[in-house]
Amino acid sequence: MNAPQVPVTVLTGFLGAGKTTLLNRILKEDHGQRIAVIENEFGPQGVDNELLVERTDEQIVEMNNGCICCTVRGDLVRILGELRGRRERGELRFDRIVIETTGLANPGPVTQTFFMDEDVAEYYLLDGVITVVDAKHGHDTLDRQPEAQNQVGFADRILLSKTDLVGGDVVDSLRERLLRMNPRAPIKPAHMGQVPIGDVLDIRGFNLNAILEIDPDFLAAEHADARRARGGAAGHEHEHEHEHEHEHDHEHAHEHDHGHDDHDHAHGGHHHHAHDDAIKAFVFESDRPFVPAKLEEYLGALTQVYGQDMLRYKGVLFVSGSNRRMIFQGVHMLMGADVGRVWGRDEKPRSRMVFIGRNLPRDAIVKGLEACLVR
Repeated sequence: MNAPQVPVTVLTGFLGAGKTTLLNRILKEDHGQRIAVIENEFGPQGVDNELLVERTDEQIVEMNNGCICCTVRGDLVRILGELRGRRERGELRFDRIVIETTGLANPGPVTQTFFMDEDVAEYYLLDGVITVVDAKHGHDTLDRQPEAQNQVGFADRILLSKTDLVGGDVVDSLRERLLRMNPRAPIKPAHMGQVPIGDVLDIRGFNLNAILEIDPDFLAAEHADARRARGGAAGHEHEHEHEHEHEHDHEHAHEHDHGHDDHDHAHGGHHHHAHDDAIKAFVFESDRPFVPAKLEEYLGALTQVYGQDMLRYKGVLFVSGSNRRMIFQGVHMLMGADVGRVWGRDEKPRSRMVFIGRNLPRDAIVKGLEACLVR
């Protein structure tokens, strides 16, 4: 089948953060695209009634701008299959799909659907996960809701709503917190759902060859923490690999990380240190090449043991015996890899990997990765 795949965007976020406001704006905007919306919860808080024309059957709702809306009363795979059938028969016209998850949903199972089911993977292309975070209640929701942390960890883009209701210091501290949880998702304000459509659609978050971008503020903080930990000692190779260990003493404390009791321990009152989230990110970098077979075996074992807690991970790898970069990424236990472009003449080949997960044993993972490097 040579027809281009239908891109799918997963829209997630905290309860009341403004997902539906954003969705309604996307549907009303004159972008010339026909969008099918799949809503996990369909009710009075869903798509604007003015946009709806009539129910054509139990599941499909037509809108007066040509978009359609579906309610998920069952398996997502079945709904996607039904939409494909109706589109191929010419009964429905749509160019892309937006899936709006419930405020308490973990985006993991939704995203895995696009890799695990062959029929879905053939016809649809998972474009990205957009997470809406409420600036006013963001800290509190992250403290109390493990699901909210999952949503941040999975995001390809984070949209901050209600920034006008809080001071700049609150926005800054929330941004720093979100960065530590997910440094690969650009964070942008979203006032009343007003977001450029290009920030939400066609972001290619799951494209293997997409550039691995990590927020420079996160990298700068990691370098600074590493230098402090070593008392300013040199050693570029490992500069990223053992930084801010003092923050990882709690790594096996599991779900009670979401409580309010122990937020200010040993952090000298720095606001962004006060929240010890179960989900956080770390970066591994090395100038030495990987032994491909060793790395493949290690990553396979890693996902078997920690896959449930590994939300998103991605890397651009320098491997021995190849003049091309290797690119890999994964969601939970599902991992894909591809050969990328040739290293540039003026480029120093090096590996960079980012891991986003829940209570991952960072030091053990780093040691395992180091053992896969060429001696």
